[in-house]
Amino acid sequence: MRTQRLVLRRWRDADREPFAALNADPVVMEHFPRPLTRPESDALVDRIEAAFEERGYGLWAVDAPSGFIGFVGLQWTRFDAHFTPALEIGWRLARAAWGQGYASEAAAAVRDFAFRDIGLDEIVSFTTYRNERSQAVMRRIGMTHDPADDFDHPGLPEDHPMRPHVLYRLTRETFTMGV
Repeated sequence: MRTQRLVLRRWRDADREPFAALNADPVVMEHFPRPLTRPESDALVDRIEAAFEERGYGLWAVDAPSGFIGFVGLQWTRFDAHFTPALEIGWRLARAAWGQGYASEAAAAVRDFAFRDIGLDEIVSFTTYRNERSQAVMRRIGMTHDPADDFDHPGLPEDHPMRPHVLYRLTRETFTMGV
């Protein structure tokens, strides 16, 4: 998949080292429970590739003009919540790639793929309340937030400060190509 400046593609072995560095960066991982170790990062790549083999889509590796910068893509939620099962659109980019519009550009292409090629009726995205950067991307690609949809992430302990999450949605009815 190509955008004006980016290539979204399957993963290569050469992506593993920069991906592990991205996942070990405490600033990149600020809105996750903790940074990932190299073995955890490699296991994530293995799961991502397995999803591609199973479904034909997933979390694409993203190349900018400077090279590999992270991932943007689709993954099925793996926990029980009022909105699941649902296909989530998500992203994780290296800090050096922030502030250049790459996340929004790639997410718009993935959004279009979800509705046009997969034929979905809805996609969701969620994050912690404090993650304003990701929420801005969600809004830029046309997603909307209803506070009644917010939830406590069941994968985090009840007293964990990141447990409260916001949920954004985009339905086929509100989707317009190129939002």
